[in-house]
Amino acid sequence: MSKSRDAIAKATFEVVATKLVEALEEGTKVWPLPEPPMTDPDFPPRNPERDQDLIEQGLSMLHADVGMFDRHLSTIVDLIVPHRMNLSDDPFEVHQRWLSRRTDDVAQRMLFCIATDWLAQAFDPSAPNTDRWWLAVALINGLASTPYGQPVHQGYHLVESIALAERPGTWHTQPEDGPQNMGWNPNAVVPRTTSVVAHDAGVHAAVWLLDCLENDDLDRRLLLMEWVKLLLERPALIEPLGLVDILRRRSQDEHEEVASKVILCLARLLEYDQEQGLAVAKILHQRKELLLRRGMADVLTRIFRRTGWEAVPFLDEMLLDDDESVLAAASATVGDLKFLDEDVWADRLASLLHHEVPIVRRNIVLSLRDYVETYPDDARQIIPALWNDGDEVVQIRLRELLMRMDEIHPDRLSKHLGLLKPDRLEALWMTMDARREGRSQLWKNWLSGEGPLPESIAPVQEIHQSTGEGPDELPELGDALDMLDDTLGFID
Repeated sequence: MSKSRDAIAKATFEVVATKLVEALEEGTKVWPLPEPPMTDPDFPPRNPERDQDLIEQGLSMLHADVGMFDRHLSTIVDLIVPHRMNLSDDPFEVHQRWLSRRTDDVAQRMLFCIATDWLAQAFDPSAPNTDRWWLAVALINGLASTPYGQPVHQGYHLVESIALAERPGTWHTQPEDGPQNMGWNPNAVVPRTTSVVAHDAGVHAAVWLLDCLENDDLDRRLLLMEWVKLLLERPALIEPLGLVDILRRRSQDEHEEVASKVILCLARLLEYDQEQGLAVAKILHQRKELLLRRGMADVLTRIFRRTGWEAVPFLDEMLLDDDESVLAAASATVGDLKFLDEDVWADRLASLLHHEVPIVRRNIVLSLRDYVETYPDDARQIIPALWNDGDEVVQIRLRELLMRMDEIHPDRLSKHLGLLKPDRLEALWMTMDARREGRSQLWKNWLSGEGPLPESIAPVQEIHQSTGEGPDELPELGDALDMLDDTLGFID
């Protein structure tokens, strides 16, 4: 062992030992610890009587298993060093000073590796070690202290392993077999586990751990929400772990930052149970904190796509908000009404034309292309109203739309030009001439009655709309192939 490695290992070991004791002390504050999910009938579990006995046992195991420490130290250093000049370099020598300044980071990663090893031994199917179970669950509880870094990602995987009572790192499911696999046999009947299965005793232990976080300080509650957000990706664990109840309680959390994390879980919650998801969404929507109002406005589109008409009341109230950010997000979501009812969507666009906040009027432009395709006559006169408003940002966006009309549908543009204020048309003429010189003069002549309506520049290709019914006559095979060649560019 090199001197640099020896120095780093010694300094790291001292920090790991100190933090191990602190984590076990923190993790045993809630006593008693949950029962081990897996036991050996020949060796019944012996519950620890005092927390100090457990702490001393954990520290003794750390000192006894030096090989485990050295193995994990090498793995961690290889992971966190910024770069390797070549494979023959010793990272302990090349990055000794860099590593010495990051001893705390190395120690935290080491503790999570130790917890993973202890949990793996506790879930050994042939010989489960219950002593390691008490140490592992107490250490995980003590290490779950911050809502970022290792406690989020490694902590989540450990909690998931506890709920499933499977060793960490186990691939809990198997993919569906199919023709993409070389050894696929379509006639074979192979039982495959495509979803996780919660373990009763493991769920009890995982719920104990989640309760510890929920009833603690702000950082631990924020970490809880990070875990819940990840656990929602496992539908089979949502009901056993009581995640919906956690989200409902945390939506009423006294600290707005915790409640804002619940907002990020709404999409998955609505997919799992729309009724309960809407109940949580209503609780959050009724809160008056600015952070929560903005958060709900940001996820409004996701709510629309999952609940449809149930999201319209949220939109109506957000459009009455006095915060510009909320109004901006809500007005940008008005386009989702198009998928529910096109008339309601168009009427809502028209109602926002004279909104006092400029960003709301500007966001109408986002829906104008679809609006023109759906209502080419523009009976609500949305385009003239936006143009005549005088907002330069809106006019810049509208110019592109009007110039595209000029290229493919001059007849549609002709219906709008007469309603636009003449003193604001100069910018449109300049842009039109910059693209095609003399084009604006053709429109000026038409407006004054001295010339015909300009013709379209780009040919309009009619898109076939299927009726879902078979045609009366089928084309010849050669004609059909020629059409495919022309339209799709197939090569024989």
